[in-house]
Amino acid sequence: MKKLFLALSAAALMAGCASSVKLDEPPVSDATLKPVQPADSNAGANANAATKSVVEPVRLNNANNDMAGPNGVGRVVYFDYDSFIIKPDSQALIESHARFIKSAPGRKVVIEGNTDERGGREYNLALGQKRAEAVRRALGLLGVGDNQVEAVSFGKEKPAEPGMNEEAFAKNRRAEIAYR
Repeated sequence: MKKLFLALSAAALMAGCASSVKLDEPPVSDATLKPVQPADSNAGANANAATKSVVEPVRLNNANNDMAGPNGVGRVVYFDYDSFIIKPDSQALIESHARFIKSAPGRKVVIEGNTDERGGREYNLALGQKRAEAVRRALGLLGVGDNQVEAVSFGKEKPAEPGMNEEAFAKNRRAEIAYR
């Protein structure tokens, strides 16, 4: 009985490892593709419209300027060690961002909670989430809609300042406001 079971197991293993890809056949090719000419080519006015590039160039205009948030206002809220309480010196920053977010109902923001390197992974993810949620709630109390704000935690995975000293730890205990 053991030999039969062993033989069936070996056969099933070999069948599962078999590949249906035929290595002897040539790769698939599409003969209907036409070459694409660059948009700035000197092909002239007689160039076929089907051969022109359809790639849109990146335009740097004022539409993307608001992705950084309000002018002259930072995007980082710093926290004390092992705390998710927003300090009074961050209130003006949060109020400025709340006004900026409310000025455009389609504007979206992500609050990214972070911690320093001390503590375990799960603990730091939870603390980072609490920090992000604290900033999200503060924005909500100032009139920002829940559909405009998302809170996420990176824990200790995205340090702003590398190092194992108090200065680096202080810069890593933060929640960043990122516009999308």
